[in-house]
Amino acid sequence: MAVKGSKVAVGFVVAGVLAVFFGLVLTFVGPIIIDDQIVKNTIIDPNNELTYTMWKDIPVPFFMSVYFFNILNPQEFLNGQKPMVEQRGPYVYRKRCQKDNITFHPNDTVSYREYRQYFFEPDMSAGNESDIVTIPNMLVLGAAVMMEKLPYPMRLMVSATFKSFKEGPFLTKTVGELMWGYDSGLVDFLNKYFPGMLPSTGKFGLFAEFNNSNTGLFTTFTGQDDISKVHRVDSWNGLTELSYWRTLQANMINGTAGQMWPPFMTKESTLPFYSPDACRSLELVYQRPGTVKGIPLYRYVAPKTMFANGTDYAPNEGFCPCRQSGLLNVSSCRSKSPVFISHPHFFNADPVLLDYVEGLNPTEDEHGLFIDIHPQTGVPLNVSIRLQLNLYVKEVRGFMETGKISEVVMPMIWFEERGNIDGPIVDTFYTNLVVLPAVMEYMQYGFIALGTLTVIIAALVHRRLKMNLPEHYDLLNGTSAGRWS
Repeated sequence: MAVKGSKVAVGFVVAGVLAVFFGLVLTFVGPIIIDDQIVKNTIIDPNNELTYTMWKDIPVPFFMSVYFFNILNPQEFLNGQKPMVEQRGPYVYRKRCQKDNITFHPNDTVSYREYRQYFFEPDMSAGNESDIVTIPNMLVLGAAVMMEKLPYPMRLMVSATFKSFKEGPFLTKTVGELMWGYDSGLVDFLNKYFPGMLPSTGKFGLFAEFNNSNTGLFTTFTGQDDISKVHRVDSWNGLTELSYWRTLQANMINGTAGQMWPPFMTKESTLPFYSPDACRSLELVYQRPGTVKGIPLYRYVAPKTMFANGTDYAPNEGFCPCRQSGLLNVSSCRSKSPVFISHPHFFNADPVLLDYVEGLNPTEDEHGLFIDIHPQTGVPLNVSIRLQLNLYVKEVRGFMETGKISEVVMPMIWFEERGNIDGPIVDTFYTNLVVLPAVMEYMQYGFIALGTLTVIIAALVHRRLKMNLPEHYDLLNGTSAGRWS
């Protein structure tokens, strides 16, 4: 009986060694298998129906929340006093994105146009599109700054034209009209006699050119030849660099199209992307780790240098002429109109900008932008992009409409585009990228621990049995020798 037990113990030792070996193999092979699956599901490939469909028609619900800065003292502002504003909103729109005109190329790139539509969501909004607000009239105050250096008689003539079309320094209209356009005799006149002066040829509105439009022809890498290049922009509208800015660096088209990034990110990674709406490439930096519904993430935010001027941050000199830090001058790509982009409420901007306008209160929680990324896949889990549209206004001699208005960068609206993965997508994400890797990790350590324990116990049992065997017992043949024979 002891002999049989000894043989069983030896068998358990062998089984334990095999379990340890299998656990060690899983330790090396498991991550390789998971990474290989991530690569296969990250590549833009029409043969991968699930991920290709998600890339083509983004299943995550996106919403745009718009806030207006309603001017409370327009007449006093016109007479030189500090403008007072109150924030109105949000007015929330559901955003639908769909890629079309998709063409794959032999050099492992794919071209497409992404079309966008906006649908008002009254139940999510703090008001209705029929609400009345007052903001600066871009057509008048913007044109005055643009034409400041024209001969004085010509400025008087343009001012008279404004009067003939009953255009004043401020617009008091409905949210819907300001967003998507309103009929204007002046707009029709400018489009007829000065084609190209305005960004749109139809009704004039702050977002008129956004709805039912596309963001241009993007050509991005599919990742087939190199997964580190997936989603990276190769060209936009056939261009590999821009011509809006003053330096080669400022005109570079860097990063992705801003929806996904290459997998296997680290804390040292950044999020570069090209934004046609901002007319430039932007880059977010790592802030902290976190989780959402059990899924690990890295949070990326805008660095303070994003909209810094050339004096405070030398590489941004190419985006000048600049004003205070915190403002991006986009006049070069907005028909020369004196328009500036900033963070909402001048968050992370020169404090002097807050002194010029009453009613602003910037905080990081409400006005900072961020993207939460799943670092293994480069897929955004939670997105909040917040930007503000401002108009530079001042008194211009010859334009009666400008009155004694103070020189100020005047906030008009700010908006937030947000979206987060939810529903069945989260469950799939959690199962494939959290549960299965965890199970595989537990299995590998479980095999190693169980195998090691089995070897130790079996070795102890074998040793004990061997000590109880008769002297000169032949374990191989099961016979005894010497005085026991």
